[in-house]
Amino acid sequence: MKMEHVGIMVNDMDESLAFYQNILGLELRNREWLNDTVELAFLYFPEQPSVEVELIYDGEPVGNEGIVSHLAFTVENIETELVRLKEAGVKLKDQEPRSILNNTVKIAFFYGPNGEKLELVER
Repeated sequence: MKMEHVGIMVNDMDESLAFYQNILGLELRNREWLNDTVELAFLYFPEQPSVEVELIYDGEPVGNEGIVSHLAFTVENIETELVRLKEAGVKLKDQEPRSILNNTVKIAFFYGPNGEKLELVER
């Protein structure tokens, strides 16, 4: 029916929340402890409130659990966003955008605070 959320395991909930809110511009919808060891936080873009990023902290170091390759975000100007990310100290995989699909789309990859691979997309 629709995309619900993407779950990302994190090492430090506060650090990850700061990154996703301050660097990527998501807003916090809910943050709670499920039990003594598992904490969840749900974030969303105001322009697309029906899709969430779920941050999951379970007290264990983040490993390579799951098979999700990356999480992508649409931007209006990819070059400007890459400069902004670099100035914010974000680790970039791609220093410059790459053109794909017969030069109709630009993409660039970078990393979140837990090593998660993230992507910028300019259509």
